Formats: sequence, structure tokens, C-alpha cells
Amino acid sequence: MKFKTIEWKGDRVRILDQRRLPQEVRYLDCRDASSVTQAIRTMAIRGAPAIGVAAAMGIALAAKKTLSHQPEAFHKSLEKVCREMRQTRPTAVNLFWAVDRMKKILDQVYTHGVDETKERLVKEALNILKEDIEINRKIGMFGKRLIKNGDRVLTHCNAGALATAGYGTALGVIYAAWAEGKRFCVFADETRPQMQGARLTAWELVQKKIPVTIVTDNMAGWLMEKGQVNLVLVGADRIARNGDTANKIGTYSLAVLSKWHGVPFYVAAPTSTLDLTLDSGLDIPIEERDIREVTHFRGYPIAPKGVKAFNPAFDVTPHSLVHAIITEKGLIRKPFEKNLKRIKV
Repeated sequence: MKFKTIEWKGDRVRILDQRRLPQEVRYLDCRDASSVTQAIRTMAIRGAPAIGVAAAMGIALAAKKTLSHQPEAFHKSLEKVCREMRQTRPTAVNLFWAVDRMKKILDQVYTHGVDETKERLVKEALNILKEDIEINRKIGMFGKRLIKNGDRVLTHCNAGALATAGYGTALGVIYAAWAEGKRFCVFADETRPQMQGARLTAWELVQKKIPVTIVTDNMAGWLMEKGQVNLVLVGADRIARNGDTANKIGTYSLAVLSKWHGVPFYVAAPTSTLDLTLDSGLDIPIEERDIREVTHFRGYPIAPKGVKAFNPAFDVTPHSLVHAIITEKGLIRKPFEKNLKRIKV
């Protein structure tokens, strides 16, 4: 990609501000952990894998900025940062997975000392970033065979380089198929209320010169009825043990429409998105955001003043509607509970 979603700069974390796309490519230089937490909370950076990387880098940055050389004081200070990172967004499990990895390094400060622990935390954050790109490429490798020449692929929200460390999950499958020489087109749902499909997915695909057509969210069913969709590819923010999948609001509707019209519905996600502690999607916490995201667009009111609104950021697609899950360990089919457990070990 010609752009970088997130970079480690030693004394700061540089984040591409996705709130300003596609009109402006602008980077935020986060010089402390609180700036990183704010970037995650306000969706300057978003996408489950990407916010995991951001949280890890925020913790590493806090470690570098901590002046105390006493293990106990250092540990207490960084534990607070870990808690704050966990509180930014509740649904995407990759965030918690990344914080847990950093916390394991932090807990060894009494053995390794403060200076070495700082180095180890930075190294772990950079490993998480590097691993994410490698994992996404493997997802693309396993998923690309699902796309054939002439296909019309429908996707929702943004599960591309902007949602990851730099390649993509659902869009990674598209990039891999395109790089192999296959030629097809993509329909990108606009994805209300934040318009990630129209603003971000379309922008990414234009950069890669892959044909893309934006459609409003309520056009998907009609496209399928007209035989204009061959498969649906989406990402995920958390997948329960039985295969129930939390993803951007509107995904559930697409899955129902896909089932009705006989269109294969695929989820692309790294194994870090699996949460085998949860029996089903009923246990997945669903983030609810400020209603102004629904009643306003970029600060401009689009609804009557004082009207009520509902703004869940995610919904849950039952495993029965999912054709298969594309991971870095291969294509996972039903029974999901058995097969997801096997690859997570």
C-alpha cells in the first residue's frame, strides 16, 4: 500500500486519521498513550486488528516515557495504561488479545528489570504489527480461490489495509485474487452511519485500481435478487466458539439476504479474533456509540432536533448463516465449534 495505517516512530505512534478520508490524507503523531487511546475511541483508527496494534504500541510508548526505574512503580503505571486501553472499545477482541500479550511482558519486570522490559515491550508491539501483516497475507492466500474471473463481490464496512496493520482480511482476499490475475468487480456497501464502505473501502480499492461500485446499504437485497452478487466477503470483530460472528452493524442483514438468495457468505478473520471463552454470540458485548453519529453527519444535523436514535456499532451473525470462515490457518467450515477449537490450540 502507498499509505501506512499505523507506524512506530520511536518517540511517537503515527496513525492515519481515518475520520478525514477520503478528502484528506492526514496523520496523527501520538506522543503519549492517552493520545493513542483517544485515537482508538474516536475511530481515528478502527478495525479490530488495527486497534490491537495501536493498543500494543500505546503501551510500548507509555513504557518508553515512564521515568521510574523501580519495578513496582513501573508496573503500577503501565497496568493503568493497560486498563485504559481495554476500556476504549468493548467488542473487538483483538484489542484485549494484544493488551494481554503486552501485559505478559510487563509482568516479567520483576525478573528482567525496567530497562529490559521497556525494550521487550517495544519489540512485542512491533511483532504484533509484523505478524498481523503476515497473517492477513495468509488469509488472502487461502481465500483467493473463492473468487473467480467475472465475479461480483459484495463487502460491508472496511476490512482492508485501513482496518489492519496494512493488508486486510476480507479485502486481503480480494487483493490476493487480483494479484493472481483474476478480474472481477466489487460492490461496497456505504455502511451507515460512519460510511466506512463509501469512505474507506472504496478509497482503498481505487488506490489498487480494482473496479468498485458503491451501493447504499438497502440495495444489497435487490442486487442479489437480480443475480448481481456471487459472494459476500466481510471481516469480524469477535467470533464466539460456535461461529457466531460480531461485525459492523448491517452484517446480519446481509447474511440473512445471502441465505435467502443462495449467495455464499464468508467471514475473513485472523485467529486472534476468535473468543473461545464465549459460548455464542449472545455473550458478545455490543458497543453502543453516541447517537449523534446517526442524527448528524460530520457535525451537520440530518434529523429533527431532539429526536431519539439508536446506535449499536455491531451486530451478530448466527453461525448458521456463515458459509465458512477464512483464517490464516485455512478455510474453516462447519461444525465451527469443533473446527475453530482445533485451529486455536
